[in-house]
Amino acid sequence: MTETRFPLHEAIRRATPVDAGAVKSVTDAAYAHYVERIGRRPAPMEADHAAQIAAGQVFVTGEPVLGLVVLVPYEDHLHLDNIAVHPDSHGLGVGRRLLHFVDAHARDLGLPEVRLHTHAQMWENQKLYPRYGYEFMGRRPDGHYDRYHYRKRFG
Repeated sequence: MTETRFPLHEAIRRATPVDAGAVKSVTDAAYAHYVERIGRRPAPMEADHAAQIAAGQVFVTGEPVLGLVVLVPYEDHLHLDNIAVHPDSHGLGVGRRLLHFVDAHARDLGLPEVRLHTHAQMWENQKLYPRYGYEFMGRRPDGHYDRYHYRKRFG
């Protein structure tokens, strides 16, 4: 049996207001299983997706939308605020393509690194991000969330 992969030609594009419902739907589906584990809705589920889209921070892929990233540029780094892949699309390479897009976007902006954080109870992410070159920077509480911080430097 041949494994189905996410089409390499599938574009990653900046989200438009029409995508807001899909962005919320994919984000909610991607993070729903964490609610019980961490005892609250993860921050990406509480985000104002329409405002993020209006600010040009959201990039999506798939038709219908299968995955997304929320990227916030700062003077010295690109913050990966959210990456979400619909659970029905796990294992197809969507997340990998999105992470490669994040790297390329940071380089296109001339930024030397990408930073992100993940909840301490999202232990799958603590295994995933180092495989993509992210370095653990420490654990810090942030409001209601206990976060692990990572960065990936270029050059």
